[in-house]
Amino acid sequence: MDLRQLEYFVAVAEESSFTRAAARVHVVQSAVSAAIKTLERELGAALLDRNSKRVLLTDAGEALLPKAQAVLDAAVEARDAVAQVEGGLKGTVRIGTLTAMTLVDLPGLLGEFHRRHPGVLVRTSAATAGSAGLVEQLLDRRLDLAFVSLPGEVPDGIVLDELAHSVMDLVVPDDHPLAARAEVSVVDLAGMDFIDSPLGYGNRAVADRAFAACAVPRRVTLEMSDIFTGVDYVRNGLGIALLPSYILGDARGVTTLKVTGADLRWPIGLARPADRAPAAAARALIAVVHEFLDR
Repeated sequence: MDLRQLEYFVAVAEESSFTRAAARVHVVQSAVSAAIKTLERELGAALLDRNSKRVLLTDAGEALLPKAQAVLDAAVEARDAVAQVEGGLKGTVRIGTLTAMTLVDLPGLLGEFHRRHPGVLVRTSAATAGSAGLVEQLLDRRLDLAFVSLPGEVPDGIVLDELAHSVMDLVVPDDHPLAARAEVSVVDLAGMDFIDSPLGYGNRAVADRAFAACAVPRRVTLEMSDIFTGVDYVRNGLGIALLPSYILGDARGVTTLKVTGADLRWPIGLARPADRAPAAAARALIAVVHEFLDR
């Protein structure tokens, strides 16, 4: 049994797929399959159920998984300890990001981190299922850190450091009946057609929670995966939208109103799993994030 076999086994277990596991560890699928078969022979037990549409763990696999994860974590800590003695931090940090990260200067932040720790590889992946999807990847050990928007209670198993926030305003077409007003009560928005992000996205959660808290019904008729297109949809008369002011710029053809009587504060934070301490490279990135944003 070696670390490579355990790494491949954990990747397959967490991804529920040989294909995704191979992409994650950057080898061909046949190499992953061969390594796990060798591990099964050495242990004298089947670890994976390969007969289902998804790759599932057998009872033996379920028993091995937490032990394998602990061994891999210990190996990372051992490498970190040696690297610190040798005078240079090394390792990899897997970080998830939101599609709308303007509140945080991510290129500038990562550039600063790279200048300080050139031996650390930072792998970023953009959210395809919003903050909820990033949280799932943290809990599944597919990410070490993630920039997320999590209004309300922090999910179980997650540690969250809030970094910044923006308040969402109502954006309407210039010819909308509300366009002549400077502000509008949330109760006056009942029954109107909204443009919003899909469920699971932080800004959608903020709006849904705010309207639910006021017992005001809200109808989303158009979902957008890219919040920066929201202004264009509004300008073309397809609905109204709640958008953060920092993405509006000098948008033409639309009017912005303050919404009263509702909490539309959209937070951005840095999340990490609560069940394991971050490795040295991740700790260094966390420190740079806070230092960079406190300037």
